[in-house]
Amino acid sequence: MSGNTETTQSTDPQQTPRRRGVAWIITIVFAVLILIPSMLGFVMKFMELIHLTQGETDGGFAITPVVNYLLASAGFFFMLLWAGANGMFNDLEKPKYFMLENESRLDELDNYVER
Repeated sequence: MSGNTETTQSTDPQQTPRRRGVAWIITIVFAVLILIPSMLGFVMKFMELIHLTQGETDGGFAITPVVNYLLASAGFFFMLLWAGANGMFNDLEKPKYFMLENESRLDELDNYVER
């Protein structure tokens, strides 16, 4: 035995949940710091758009693209929620290995056809 204890890491069962909790708190703080100002900016611009469409008849043309963008964004957001709820983000490494296996099978098939 070499006696080198620096290479072995002791895993404390209480340490990992604590780190996860800190990571969640940091993620939430950053999300709030980013999302609240961007949401306020969006709401202010949307209110300006509403005032523009109500004030003049020429401003009404701008509402249709904004509604289209909002509907498309909502659709993508709901697809993201659906994918998360169905476990599509559980194993992020599996697709790359699946792609490599398919590529090797296709290469074998291509070599078989050429012969």
